[in-house]
Amino acid sequence: MVMRTLKLDQNLIKKKKKKKKKKEEEEKEEEEEEEEEKEKEEEEKEKEEKKEEKKEKEEEKEEKKEKKKEKKKEKEEEKEKKEEEKEEKEEEEEEEEEEEEEEEEEKEEKEEKEKEEEEEEKEEEKEEEKEEEEEKEKEKEKEKEKEKKKEKKKKKKKKKKKN
Repeated sequence: MVMRTLKLDQNLIKKKKKKKKKKEEEEKEEEEEEEEEKEKEEEEKEKEEKKEEKKEKEEEKEEKKEKKKEKKKEKEEEKEKKEEEKEEKEEEEEEEEEEEEEEEEEKEEKEEKEKEEEEEEKEEEKEEEKEEEEEKEKEKEKEKEKEKKKEKKKKKKKKKKKN
């Protein structure tokens, strides 16, 4: 009886040990699975972070590219604006120059005209003076002629008287 109990006890102990071992193994397995799961999660997380980082870098790169593009565009616009201003200035200067030339030409023409008119006037005056001179000369001639006639008459009268 004691033997049997002992055997039963031993069996029970064996069973308990087996059960305990099984439980330990299961726990170990579970632990390993959890560990694996944890590692997997960590890997996923890392992967996700790397993905995010890559995405950020790409966005940053894109932003830089955009900024560069914008800067280039601004530079181009500035250049164009300067060109336009330069052209405008040149046109204005050209116009001014033309105006000045025209004014100069007009002035010269006016002066030329005035000079001509002055010359004409002088010519006319000369002509008038000449005519006056001639008139005076004629008058003198007439006077002389008159005087001569008078003288002749006088002589004639004298002669008559003498006779």
